[in-house]
Amino acid sequence: MNNPEGRGAPEVTGSGSTWKTWGLLALPLFFLVVFFYLPIINTFKFAFTNTSGRPISPIDLAGIWRPLAFTFYQAALSTGLTLVIGIPAALLFSRFFFKGKRILRTLVMVPFILPTVVVAAGFNSLLGPRGWLNLALMSILNLSTPPIDLLYSLAAILIAHVFYNTSVLIRLVGSAWSRLDIQLEQAGRVLGATGWRNFVEVTFPLLRPSILSAILLVFLFDFTSFGVILLLGGPQFATLEVVIYIQSMHLLNFPAAAVLSGVQMICTITIIVLMARLAGNTIVPLAPRLREEGMRAAGSIKEKVFVFGMVCLLFLIFLVPLLALILRSITRLEFDPGQGNAFQTTFTPVYYQELFTNRRGSIFYVPPIEAMRNSLVYAAMAVVISVFLGMLVSIAHSGMNSKSKWSEVLIALPLGTSAVSLGLGLLLLFNGFNWGAALAVMLVPIAHSVVAMPFFIRTVQPALVSIPITFKHSAAVLGASASRIWREITLPILWRPILAGALFAFTISLGEFGATSFLARPEFPTMPIAISRFLTVPGALNYGQAMAMSTLLMLICAVCVFAIDRLE
Repeated sequence: MNNPEGRGAPEVTGSGSTWKTWGLLALPLFFLVVFFYLPIINTFKFAFTNTSGRPISPIDLAGIWRPLAFTFYQAALSTGLTLVIGIPAALLFSRFFFKGKRILRTLVMVPFILPTVVVAAGFNSLLGPRGWLNLALMSILNLSTPPIDLLYSLAAILIAHVFYNTSVLIRLVGSAWSRLDIQLEQAGRVLGATGWRNFVEVTFPLLRPSILSAILLVFLFDFTSFGVILLLGGPQFATLEVVIYIQSMHLLNFPAAAVLSGVQMICTITIIVLMARLAGNTIVPLAPRLREEGMRAAGSIKEKVFVFGMVCLLFLIFLVPLLALILRSITRLEFDPGQGNAFQTTFTPVYYQELFTNRRGSIFYVPPIEAMRNSLVYAAMAVVISVFLGMLVSIAHSGMNSKSKWSEVLIALPLGTSAVSLGLGLLLLFNGFNWGAALAVMLVPIAHSVVAMPFFIRTVQPALVSIPITFKHSAAVLGASASRIWREITLPILWRPILAGALFAFTISLGEFGATSFLARPEFPTMPIAISRFLTVPGALNYGQAMAMSTLLMLICAVCVFAIDRLE
C-alpha cells in the first residue's frame, strides 16, 4: 500500500476488490448509458440521417452558422466582462478582511444556483419597461416612454451572464489564490517587485491554470445558456440553445434541431476536453497553510478604496436585482392618466394570492401553486436518485487508483452537456414508447438527476478520500465489522458533505429549465416553466404572478445556499 500520508482508501490491486469496485459502478453507469449516452447518440444519429434524400443546402448551413457564430460571440463577451469583475472580487475575498465578508461571500454564491428564469425575472423587474429604473426615470423626467431599452438586447444578456457566472470565477480563482504560499509574494516585495509587477511576475503565473480553467467553465456556461437568452434576448438574439428549442417545440422540425444539437455537443465536448487538460495543473500549496493565513485588513488608502469600492460594486450587482424582484412581487403599479405619466405604487399580496387560484381562461391546467408542488416532488425524487447513485460512484472511485479513473470522465460528462440537448435527446429516444402518465412524468426527475449527480459526487468524493485510512485500520484491528466502521466512523464524517451535496442536487433540480421545457407534461408544469409562461403572456396580473413565483423560488434557493455554506 503506497499511501504515506494515510489519506483516503488504499489503491485497489486485488481482483476481488476490483470486481467489487466495478460492481458499485455498474448501476450508475447503466443509468447514464440509458438516460444520457443513448439519448445523445440517438440525437447524433437523428441529426445525420438524411430522411429527405437531399444533401444539406446552403440555406441549412447558413441556419447553422448564424446561431453558432452569435453563440460564440456572446459567450466570449460575457466571459470577458465576467473576468473584469471576477478577478478583483477574487482578490478581495482571498486577501482582505472586512465587515460583512461572510454575508457578501454567501450572497455572491446565490446567483450560480439560481434558476435562469429567476435571474431573467430579477433583471426584468429592475431594467424592463415596467422595471423600477425605467419607472423612476419616467416619473422624474416626465417621459411618456421608458428611457432605458435594455430588455431584449445584447446588453441585457451580457449583464445577466455577469450576474450569473461571476460567482464561478470567484469560487475557483479565489480558492486557488487563498491557497498560494504567501511567502512567495513577500519574497517578491523584498526583491523590489511591488503592486502590479508582483502580481504579473509572481502571482499570475501560479494562478494561470486556475484562471484558464475558470474562463473555460464560465465560457461553457455562457455558451450553453438558455433561459437568460430566451427571456431577455428575444428571437433576434437566438443562440444554438434557443434555435434548438424553437425548431423542435414550435416548428416541430426535429431533424434541424438534432443537427444543431449535434453541432453544439461537438463544441461543448471540445471545451470539456480543454478543461480536462488543465485539470492536472491545479495549484498546490508549497507550504502548510493555516486557514485564512495571509489575509489582512486594508491598510493603505488605495487598499481601503479598493475594498470599499468592490464591496459596493458587488452589493450593487448581486443584491439590487434580487431586491427589485422581491419588491416588484408585492407592489401594484397604477398609472393615473390625469396626472401625466405619474404612477402610484401600493403594497398588495394579490399576486401571491393568485398563485392559489385558477381563473377561467388560464393557460394552466392546474393552479400555479401546483407547479410549486410539482417542482418540490421532482426535486425530492432527483435527490433520492442522485444521492443513491452518487454515493455508489464516490465509494467506488475512492478505492480506485488514478490510472483506472476513466470512469470519472464518463460520469462527469453530463456536467458540461447542454440541458436542452439532453432534453431533446430524451424526447427523441422515448417519444415512441407507451410509458403511461406516471412513467412519462419520471423522465423529468431522471433528467434532473443526470445533471445534478456530478455536483453531488464532486461534493462528497473529496471528503470521502480525505478520511485517514488509519481510522478504518484501527477500528478493524479492534474487531469492528465493515458495516460498523461505515456506521460509526465514515458516516459521521460524511454527513455534512452528503447533506450539502443533496442540497446542491435539490436546488439544481428545482431550477432546471432547459431539459424540463422538453419533457414536462402540460398538466405537470414546474416552477421555472410556470414563470416562463407568465413572463411571455401579456397582462399585469401575469407579470405580477411571475415575480411572486420567482421570489418564492429565489428564497428557497437562497436558504439552500446559506445551508450549504454552513455545511462546508
